[in-house]
Amino acid sequence: MSSSSKVTAIDLFCGAGGLTLAAERIGIRVVGALDNDSNACRTYRRNFIGKRTNAPILVEKDILKIHAAGFLRLVKMRPGDLDILMGGPPCQGYSIHRLKDSGVKDPRNALLVRYIEFVRVIQPKAFVIENVPGLLRERHSAYLHRLYRLAEEAGYELAPPVTLNAVDYGVPQNRKRVFILGTRGYAGDAQWPPLPTHFDPSSAFATESGLAAWRTASDVFKQAMRAGDPNNVHMHHSPELVRVFASTPRNGGSRRHSNRTLECHTEHDGHWDVYGRINPAKPGPTMTTACVNPSKGRFLHPTKNHGITVRHAARFQTFPDDFVFEGGLMSGATQVGNAVPVLLGAAVLKSVLAFVRAGAKP
Repeated sequence: MSSSSKVTAIDLFCGAGGLTLAAERIGIRVVGALDNDSNACRTYRRNFIGKRTNAPILVEKDILKIHAAGFLRLVKMRPGDLDILMGGPPCQGYSIHRLKDSGVKDPRNALLVRYIEFVRVIQPKAFVIENVPGLLRERHSAYLHRLYRLAEEAGYELAPPVTLNAVDYGVPQNRKRVFILGTRGYAGDAQWPPLPTHFDPSSAFATESGLAAWRTASDVFKQAMRAGDPNNVHMHHSPELVRVFASTPRNGGSRRHSNRTLECHTEHDGHWDVYGRINPAKPGPTMTTACVNPSKGRFLHPTKNHGITVRHAARFQTFPDDFVFEGGLMSGATQVGNAVPVLLGAAVLKSVLAFVRAGAKP
């Protein structure tokens, strides 16, 4: 445990700061963060640094262009001082939407191994990695095996990767992500992975468990927007598209219902969710980096004839309404889509926190 009263953490590939916010919510002090996206760093500074005392030290730099020891000095830590290292290396190279073997040689995949190099130098009590389920596909097995080997050589015990759905942890969105936990020694009865807090209300188990039902998209849209919110902005659509949207039934209508047929649909039927409306009676779709664009998925407002706003997307990710994303509409959507949902992050970090407090060996 660190010498301070609070458990400490560093957020690598911090982006807008979903994991940082999750950590702060459960009493973890984030001492440092790293990312190289300028707009995401502007967002991070606005929401986490400003005039705050004990604010994280943000390093805006490519992780491949900075040595772990140098980064550790910048955030004023020494090897072995840190409790938790956390982060989600950019995941597009592992996306399930990649066809055949595309993505196998994507240079972003090297960032996962770089993360373990930082683990070796920083020597945290525990570390956690977040990524997309595509990481577990056979074509990426070499990267995953190398990651485990390097972490074990650095003195860590790794749990098998687990796939969690954010909807099971109070997030109003179906969003599956992989988490990998590494610790320095066994930690008693600490729970991993975290137990679900919410269940499908139609399942018998949910009734028996007495836990809360899944949250739905209605939670996102029923609350009024704050006046002057810079993130309450949606895409401007052509008159033709607005007419298509107007013909799409409310509360879950799809492209098929609007009779919209594109030239490419003569060869294949395409994705039904494209240009579809979000159904408020169900958990929302996965918020991607294109979540404000109805042409990229089921991102059409349930009742209005336009796409959702960055604020809607942020609510799906359980960010509070006073959390402001810098950089405009498209950058804001990218930051939201890349973030770890705050409530999911908090559930994961509670389990990691238990490992640290239970005495993962230093």
